[in-house]
Amino acid sequence: MLRDAKTHQEPRTKDQGPERMARADLHVHSCHSKANGNLPLLKSRDCYSSPLDVYRQARARGMDVVTITDHDSIDGCLELLAERPDARDVIIGEEISCWVPDTDLQVHLGAYGMTEAIHRSVQPLRDNVFDVAAYLRASGVFFSLNHLLHFYKDQVPLEAYLRLLTEVPALEVRNGTMLEAHNQLVESIREKGTGSFFSPLALVAGSDAHTLRRVGTTWTAAPGEDAHEFLANVACGLGQAGGVHGTTLTIAGDAYGVIWRYCKSLVGLGPNDHTWLERVFCLATAVASIPFQWLPVAIALRGKRSEARYVDRCARQLREWREGAEAASRAATVSRASAPVLADEEMLG
Repeated sequence: MLRDAKTHQEPRTKDQGPERMARADLHVHSCHSKANGNLPLLKSRDCYSSPLDVYRQARARGMDVVTITDHDSIDGCLELLAERPDARDVIIGEEISCWVPDTDLQVHLGAYGMTEAIHRSVQPLRDNVFDVAAYLRASGVFFSLNHLLHFYKDQVPLEAYLRLLTEVPALEVRNGTMLEAHNQLVESIREKGTGSFFSPLALVAGSDAHTLRRVGTTWTAAPGEDAHEFLANVACGLGQAGGVHGTTLTIAGDAYGVIWRYCKSLVGLGPNDHTWLERVFCLATAVASIPFQWLPVAIALRGKRSEARYVDRCARQLREWREGAEAASRAATVSRASAPVLADEEMLG
């Protein structure tokens, strides 16, 4: 397990023998992701899966290394390690919610190898994603920029937003809730840059599961015999993305799964997050909403259509930038090649 962010192990070299490719779902939630932005009034959690159930499901799906990246919490990982104190296959992870300063543009960073001290120190910095990134780098924590265009809605110019790529060591290139076109665009940005700048980045991939049914369906593969070696190789750029992309049904399925577990919690079959009066109100609301249970599908469909539009627009903008950069590069090459010829002609003249 990775209890100390500064613990370092060199990646394997070719003369150390055949490398074993391990897998890890590097983006998954548990019941310690407690805040649900869609249902704040009803006090629903974002996920109801216990950390131990997440671990068991990940292992059953073939994951060799397990992490839990709850929203602004490492409690899920700490609970898991309390139940499995000798585990060597657990990375303490966290999905840190940040903002681009002076905007409402939210950014999520997936951090791996967290400690309780680092987690506490990060919380006051979250209003400024650049401060969080600088602190994580200084602390030796490997982290990624997650679901690149998920929150982007023109709050800042696209080129200014993509400058974030120069602040992070890794990019989440496959998220199990994002459209395939979205993930492919992010992968192309990692491989080719934006045209105006290029920053070599490692990659991560994960399901972003909020229910057990999707844990381990999207993953990162890298050489490694244990969690330390695996993470060291991912950080060195040896990771490979695998598994499924997201669709409307992916989002709707997670929503229905969370709603079901929420309703069970209201009748005492889950975490007790409500007073008895709140429970009565929420149960009445749940019953009254039965005729509207088509809404999660409609909301998911609308969200995916919006995502597709932004991805298409950003892809066109990136093509223009790259074509412009290539044209400028060709012009510079021609100018350099013609310079000696002009100089010779001047001498002869």
